[in-house]
Amino acid sequence: MPANRTPVMFIHGLWLHSTSWQPWADRFRDAGYEPILPEWPGVPATVAQARKNPDPQAGVGLAEISAHHARIIRDLDTPPILIGHSVGGFIAQHLLGQNLARAAVAICPGQIKGVKAVGPAQAKSAFAFLRNPANTKRAVSLDPAQFRYAFANAVEQQESDELFSEWTIPSPARPLFQLALSNFAPHSPAKVDTRNAGRGPLLLLSGKLDHTVPDVLTRSTRKQYRNSPATTDYHRFEDRGHSLTVDHGWRELADYSLNWLDRYQH
Repeated sequence: MPANRTPVMFIHGLWLHSTSWQPWADRFRDAGYEPILPEWPGVPATVAQARKNPDPQAGVGLAEISAHHARIIRDLDTPPILIGHSVGGFIAQHLLGQNLARAAVAICPGQIKGVKAVGPAQAKSAFAFLRNPANTKRAVSLDPAQFRYAFANAVEQQESDELFSEWTIPSPARPLFQLALSNFAPHSPAKVDTRNAGRGPLLLLSGKLDHTVPDVLTRSTRKQYRNSPATTDYHRFEDRGHSLTVDHGWRELADYSLNWLDRYQH
């Protein structure tokens, strides 16, 4: 790692490959950071390989994904900044709560324990997988129509099709079950230390049009941190859906995140 560069770890969510963060990585490198794009356990290095061989990640859950990223962090010379989307946004919060990062940006984050699931749009996005308990041991895929509804409802159909073709991969369904059922499990892996007073600053970003993680869930997530004096900021993008990290408007989020980080890093 180049000297004097703060590492930034990008953590993707379900159904997107780590390489989907590459434009963000380039933007952050240009801004003086050192990007890291780790994969989830069992996921190959390319989209094509992940589509061809999804089985090694089948059954992987939140605890395994978080522990995998924690091991990478502990091998770094300095704590990183974390930027996560969807389930990756949950992982970023989980690691920040353990004091493993200096700051975190959680974008449309998977709901932590204590946040209540709401709304038919969210239910429709996940029901196709949650209705079959056997999926907890499988890697599952979105079809183009599911991707359009869950991710790309705020962009044109052509862009939705292009994003689906370029970035989607099969993903383990187990994290979906763990997040959805977290409030019924006393020892849920979806629990985050929201009372940690000594953690680094956290920025929660949401899209008003998001079907998968509706904005109300992100606002509810912020409320879970009300008993901690540590910084927890929130911002909503009015015209964005769940694809906001990979669609044509990604730079707006990246620049907002960079500007927010500048307040704490310099």
